Formats: sequence, C-alpha cells, structure tokens
Amino acid sequence: MTYVSRADLSAAEWRRSSYSNTQGGECVEVADGFQGVVPVRDSKRPQGTVIVLSVEAWAAFVRGVAGRA
Repeated sequence: MTYVSRADLSAAEWRRSSYSNTQGGECVEVADGFQGVVPVRDSKRPQGTVIVLSVEAWAAFVRGVAGRA
C-alpha cells in the first residue's frame, strides 16, 4: 500500500473532468503525478477529505461510471 500524507498533497494540481457541471454540481477532482495512486476529492470541499485510491481501483470506478464494468 502507498501512503500519501496531507503534506504530500499540498502541492497537488487538481483537475476536474471536462464532463463536470460548471455550475457547481456534483463533481470530483483528481490529482495526477502520484505513483500507483489517484487522490480524489469533492470539488465543493477542497479542504475536506481526500480519498486515495489505487490506480486499479480508480480504473474500475471509471469503467463503472462509464457503464463498462
């Protein structure tokens, strides 16, 4: 398991999907550049909880959302 501390995330560059609602709807942001993991957070609460998923778990999530699970 890879551990990512809050300090490690302080310089993260977060991005939102181009499919996200620009009016502040239900959006998640992800940060790239972390080996083996994908940090995920709620775009409406950027100082809130960050979930750190394995690359495999993130890929399964994306497949599921896209309907290709």
